[in-house]
Amino acid sequence: MAANSALPPIPVVCALIERAGLVLVAQRPANKHLPFKWEFPGGKVEAGESAESAIVRELREELGCEFVITKALPRFTHAYAETIEMIPFVGRLAPGSAEPHPHEHVALRWLTPAALPSIDLAAADLPVRGVPQSRHRDSQPCVAEPPRALAPHPRLHRTA
Repeated sequence: MAANSALPPIPVVCALIERAGLVLVAQRPANKHLPFKWEFPGGKVEAGESAESAIVRELREELGCEFVITKALPRFTHAYAETIEMIPFVGRLAPGSAEPHPHEHVALRWLTPAALPSIDLAAADLPVRGVPQSRHRDSQPCVAEPPRALAPHPRLHRTA
């Protein structure tokens, strides 16, 4: 299915949570898009929400932990059935944070960056850590874009 280019990309945040030279990856559940693929945790930015607030909220909801952003990485777009704008952040667990727990995933793993090519990482997550796309059959090219302000997305508006 081709991406719908008539609508703007859906803003999605993800986090490279680093600790002692390792990075956290999460495995998607069977009942969601890209079942059992590994990913850097995160999710959709809600209407009117900043990307920074979104990643903190998503990690609290998905993993039950508190996240401190140390760096923003370049944004890029990726075409699945719908095009997303990936907004990646690097950071660490906040002091006193609970250990991450897979509330919405089936598993979590701490890996070295060198071990990332050995897992079945979702295609949109490949550029975040520079994993060669040639190792993954479902990969599609991603297009780097400069940072820009987020506008509310028409599919993300909630009604009361």
